[in-house]
Amino acid sequence: MPSAATRRRWSLTRYFAVVSILAMAALGVALVLVTSRVMEQQAIRDGTATASTAMGYAVLPLPADAFSQGLLSAAEAAAVERSTAGFGERIVEMRLWSANGSLMYSSTSASSGFPDTERFNAVMSSGQPDARVIVDVAYGTQTTADEGATARQVLDVYVPVRVADAGREMTPEESAALDAGPQDVIGAAEIMLDHTDAAQALHNAVRTVAIVVALGLVALWVLLFRTVLTTSKRLQTTALENARLALLDSLTGLPNRRLLAERMRRTVEEAQRTGGRLGLVLLDIDRFKDINDSLGHDHGDELLEQVADRLRGALRDEDVVARLGGDEFAILLPDVRSVANAERLARRVRQLFIPPFQLGEMSIHVETSIGVACLPDHASDSSSLMRTADVAMYTAKHHRTGVAVYDAEEDHSSPARLMLLGDLHRALAPDLDGAAQLVMHYQPKIDLATGRTVGHEALMRWEHPNRGLLMPNVFIPLAEQSGLIHELTRFALTAVVEQLAQWSTTTQPLPVAVNLSAHDVTSTAVVTVIRDLLALHTLPAELLQVEITETALVADPSRVVPVLHDLAELGVQVSIDDFGIGTTSISQLRDLPVDELKIDRLFVADIADGGRESSVVVVQAMVDLAHSFGLGVVAEGVEDAATAAVLRGLGVDRAQGFLYSAAVEPAAVVLPRARAPRRSKRGTKTPAPSATPG
Repeated sequence: MPSAATRRRWSLTRYFAVVSILAMAALGVALVLVTSRVMEQQAIRDGTATASTAMGYAVLPLPADAFSQGLLSAAEAAAVERSTAGFGERIVEMRLWSANGSLMYSSTSASSGFPDTERFNAVMSSGQPDARVIVDVAYGTQTTADEGATARQVLDVYVPVRVADAGREMTPEESAALDAGPQDVIGAAEIMLDHTDAAQALHNAVRTVAIVVALGLVALWVLLFRTVLTTSKRLQTTALENARLALLDSLTGLPNRRLLAERMRRTVEEAQRTGGRLGLVLLDIDRFKDINDSLGHDHGDELLEQVADRLRGALRDEDVVARLGGDEFAILLPDVRSVANAERLARRVRQLFIPPFQLGEMSIHVETSIGVACLPDHASDSSSLMRTADVAMYTAKHHRTGVAVYDAEEDHSSPARLMLLGDLHRALAPDLDGAAQLVMHYQPKIDLATGRTVGHEALMRWEHPNRGLLMPNVFIPLAEQSGLIHELTRFALTAVVEQLAQWSTTTQPLPVAVNLSAHDVTSTAVVTVIRDLLALHTLPAELLQVEITETALVADPSRVVPVLHDLAELGVQVSIDDFGIGTTSISQLRDLPVDELKIDRLFVADIADGGRESSVVVVQAMVDLAHSFGLGVVAEGVEDAATAAVLRGLGVDRAQGFLYSAAVEPAAVVLPRARAPRRSKRGTKTPAPSATPG
């Protein structure tokens, strides 16, 4: 037996038809019954009124004391018969009952009888008539066997007789005897009226009412049913249209996010069952907001429609193209052999955007960023597949590569990254008995002219208990995204200042540079941290340098420049890292309180690859520019002597890289010994002058 949940639900019209028929049938029966009851009661009231009138005629010639005596003379009986003769055959029988219930008069010449005791007593006590429809059975006068009884409906009415109803005046003795009575009801008249015609008329009336009600209700039901049927069809049409619109994009006609999610769910289940591979390509239009703002939303919608047409016409029949919203589209690849195939398809899709789009009289070129992810290579279910494809798309947009395949290293919200973030929280707050996981390593800076070490750059390392030694590029971006970068910066500054203070006790320390994140240099809080650390360890400010990237400088100069001025006033040297990949103007560079420029390793690598003339020219220009402003120049990423020689010839002041040393632990750093303090003529000790690094 099917369960209630699986049974097909009734349609609206079927439900209305059944319910309305039952309701209207009940309404019709109720109307007929009520009408019949009202008409029957009206007939009884009319009969009661007739009976009361007949009683008045019957007792008019009688004295009031006749009802107390319970006897009528032959003359009085004849007078009653003459008085009621005008009612004719309508009166079937009339009886007069005395106060004590004895029969005084009967129109059928009955000499004895008994009233209905209950009704008689009720009439005598209440003084109100009592009328009931009964069946009167009359027997014929013939004694033959075939002669039977006849039955007819009569209205049997008990009418109270009062003193005022009697017509003949009483003698004083009769009046005195009546006054001794308990009430003015002195008897009752039982009048049986022929109710056959009234019952037949009532029956005909009820039948007519029933026919009228039935026809009216049928007409009303037909009208309502047609209305409901029309409304139901309209609702069904609207529901189907809404269902279609709920699954399709109203602008492009492509499947929307909801339909894509359902198709993905089914396709993922099929791929998991058969061991197949499923691909998902997400793309959005670069700078689509600029198109909307400059050309208007009408042209933006037209562009989306044309994009949808190109995607529809370029893919396989089994591929599903959907619009997720805005300028974002998705392509579901139900059967893809490899990730490389999915990437090739994505690059083919990107080729669709090479021809210009015609918007009215304008032809515009549009670029797109596309992300690719596959199941089971990058995800295990439809939700994670959508997320990884989205990560890949934003990777393509961020790196301007056009197409990008999902890479866990670019996924800053993956479960592995979240676990690593939790580990980083614990690394910043180690147990008292536990070893520190975050440590600082130091890479020397070499003077290219003399070959001497003139400083160091502090680089953070994370000695993860499970994953081993982690480089900054693994956890620094995670800290910047999660807000832990300020704590990491405080840790680095504290560790470096403490190390410099420790070195100062036995050696002549060299300046150490600490990298600051773009998030650090937008607030003067970092200046306060540095000032407090230098004061706590009584360390000269010139031993501490800070490095900020050029991109951080140009991102928010109005907030960064005041921080740099505060650091310069404190005596801390500032170096611009990765110089050459940002957009710092010459006027900005001239006015900035910086001491050094670090040429990005990209230019150094170009020189190492063969000394391409363009890279040499760019580096020479940067060196000349920096020297014209009195700034030192450092090249990082120097890994061979030939590159160092070219840089030396270009006028670069200092270099660092694997050619000289990798970043090493503090114990492996070689520093010149501090000179012994000499005595002054007054016998006091004077500090030794700064030692020359060697």
